[in-house]
Amino acid sequence: MAGQQIGVAVIGAGMAGAAHAAAWRAATTVRSPFPRPVKLTAIADIAEPLARDVAGRYGFERVETDWRALLDADDVHVVSVVVANRLHREIVEALVAAGKHVLCEKPLSDSMEDARAMAETARRAEAAGQVVRIGFTFRRAPGLAALRELVTSGALGEVVHLHGRYLADYACDPQVPMTWRYRGAPGSGALADVGSHLLYAAEFLAGPMRSVAGAQFRTVVTERPLPLGSTVGHGRSEVSAETEPVTNDDWAGFTAQFDVAAGTFEASRVSHGHPNSLRLEISCREGAAVWDQENPAEIQVHTRDIGGNRDVDNGFRTIRLGPGHPYVGEGFPMSAPGIGFGQNDGFVFQARAFLEEVAELAEEDSWLRNATFEDGLHNMELIEAIAASAASGGTPRTIAR
Repeated sequence: MAGQQIGVAVIGAGMAGAAHAAAWRAATTVRSPFPRPVKLTAIADIAEPLARDVAGRYGFERVETDWRALLDADDVHVVSVVVANRLHREIVEALVAAGKHVLCEKPLSDSMEDARAMAETARRAEAAGQVVRIGFTFRRAPGLAALRELVTSGALGEVVHLHGRYLADYACDPQVPMTWRYRGAPGSGALADVGSHLLYAAEFLAGPMRSVAGAQFRTVVTERPLPLGSTVGHGRSEVSAETEPVTNDDWAGFTAQFDVAAGTFEASRVSHGHPNSLRLEISCREGAAVWDQENPAEIQVHTRDIGGNRDVDNGFRTIRLGPGHPYVGEGFPMSAPGIGFGQNDGFVFQARAFLEEVAELAEEDSWLRNATFEDGLHNMELIEAIAASAASGGTPRTIAR
């Protein structure tokens, strides 16, 4: 397939689906000229007006109202799967069987059985030369990537403990309609939705979690009205007088043990004043550092040399990343100090890394590879362990890997 055109499609035209569509459009404009032509082929969604809007905005050639139309499409080679978690397995397995390369949104699925089956499907596909990956988008944030470099280089010393939280407010209003996000077992709510990002970001810095304990869940809005029409993302829509119970978590909290470090974490979808706030703080033997998604291209650092330990200058110093960092220097046409970075850019960098792997660029010549389905399965195993801890009154749960 060397030198041939790569056709790209997206299944799902909601909020995250639009982010994927925009990312594929921009993916060939970063780093350097891409060695293969890329064609934006199709947006598939049962809601045709929504699909047409996304296709028109980002330059995709056609719309499909049934994702199965992509299976035999000769002009589709790469597919983003961006739909409800419970639909992932059927779609991914069918795409892989049709020989497509697949980028699936997180979490991998809504059940461990499906996630394990999908990981096995991915193993077989990769052995046959297909690229099958999961999107852990925050790993592309320049600040988080720079913080990982500080940790892995040993500049901060061994990680001792960390605190992380992902606070969001999209579910604060009790009139937000019932959708798939509010159905499912405890652990499938805030923990799976925003907390899954928190989990992989924490492991990106401190290595694999070995056990969790003290987990608690809380459902703040206990029932929601049914929508009168279709819903998109976290948005509001017209609702009926009929309601349905919310069966999963609005808030989750737990502690974790890593190989050396310990940590405390919380995830919420009902935190007023926090529209989208992922934050990690690590304390190490030689210093400490903070990354906050609201300022994704900067970190705060304290070491003996930066911040000191004297009363007169003790504290964190802010470091704004410039064009010396590859996600800034290679990621933007205007790569100069002070250029801003946003969450949407992470989707672009993720898409570029995926295309580089499909085009068989050497790993050393590419951006960091995207996470595997094995990583996605592990992410769900963490969620499962946290849910088991909460169900048993917070007792510890070991995570095997």
